[in-house]
Amino acid sequence: MNFSNDKLALLNSKYSGYLEGSLVDDLMADFGINFAAGHWCAGEFFDRFCTVGYNSDNPDFKDDIVSQIERVAQARIKGIEFHEVVFLNPDGTTNTAQIQTVKDALAKHGVVPTNMNMNTWTNPKYKFGGVTHPDEGIRKDALAQIHKGIELAKEIGCVSCNLWPGSDGWDYHFEVDYGQRLRWYIDANTEIAEHCDRLGLKFGNESKQKEPREGNMIINTVAKAACVAVEVNRNLGKTVMGVVIDYGHEQMVGNTPADSLYLLKTLNVPIANFHINGAKFNSNDEDRIAGTDDIWRLVEFCYAAIDTGYDGWFGEDQFTYRTEQVESMVLSREFFANCMKKALKIYAERGSLVAAQNTGDAGRVIQVVKKIIYNG
Repeated sequence: MNFSNDKLALLNSKYSGYLEGSLVDDLMADFGINFAAGHWCAGEFFDRFCTVGYNSDNPDFKDDIVSQIERVAQARIKGIEFHEVVFLNPDGTTNTAQIQTVKDALAKHGVVPTNMNMNTWTNPKYKFGGVTHPDEGIRKDALAQIHKGIELAKEIGCVSCNLWPGSDGWDYHFEVDYGQRLRWYIDANTEIAEHCDRLGLKFGNESKQKEPREGNMIINTVAKAACVAVEVNRNLGKTVMGVVIDYGHEQMVGNTPADSLYLLKTLNVPIANFHINGAKFNSNDEDRIAGTDDIWRLVEFCYAAIDTGYDGWFGEDQFTYRTEQVESMVLSREFFANCMKKALKIYAERGSLVAAQNTGDAGRVIQVVKKIIYNG
């Protein structure tokens, strides 16, 4: 991101007041904020209460990948994330026609591919796990699918890959041998990270407290994901693997998101990507519109991203079941931009902030940031 004094000065002139429309575009461009959306944000939404899809009664709604790319572009979003299964046939082979279709749609709408997410949970054969399935053959199948996804990421033009191990975990006490599962997971990630590094791609694993696993996912916190990355990088002899932070997942487990960024910076674990959304403490993975929760928390998260030198993509990961897709993506981007503006204004006053922090008195800190949080 670009934080030159000339750019920061614009926060009190060009970017004073609430930002929407073209001012959001300009802020993103002026400060080098890379913003994307997962293709799923622009598609149909299902849950166990509406298995036919919340848009299934709309004959004009199209859920194909080209329509999803078009909606992302309509939301004025520059980047898009994919799942590797978008490019695979039902038998697991590569769908070359789909690759070309997506490339053509991206070029037509001026959207950039950013991150490839690996899906080892939708197929029922992965119900007991993907890369940590108790059956060695299925573990190998999951790894083979991920390796195919890495190659697809490179071909499509993504800059990073993400493993969110949704099916890897447990539902009940005594269900698994925790140590064995963790060893399988570290070994798999070592292999995945090596492949990504060979192709010049960033790689991270994304933690989540639970869901679809109802006990815990195998990496339920950023701290545990960081431990895995440290061990993988030790295996490889260099820093390759990082962490993908999902803002809503941080809310679920009760973390302070900004603290997680400084943790990773301190441990020299890179951040491969961000997912932006909203959720509540100890809730399900709500994936609501970003910025509709605690503004203090989100602004501090944005400040931490600036202060720790993050220069990658922020990607919407939301399932807005009952609100229209394009409007929902626009709102998330708009709210995020306004929170990022506040964070940039605080960064411009970081000398005063640090001095207040050094007193140990929270009151002094609140005095520094209060007007920016509520009026900035």
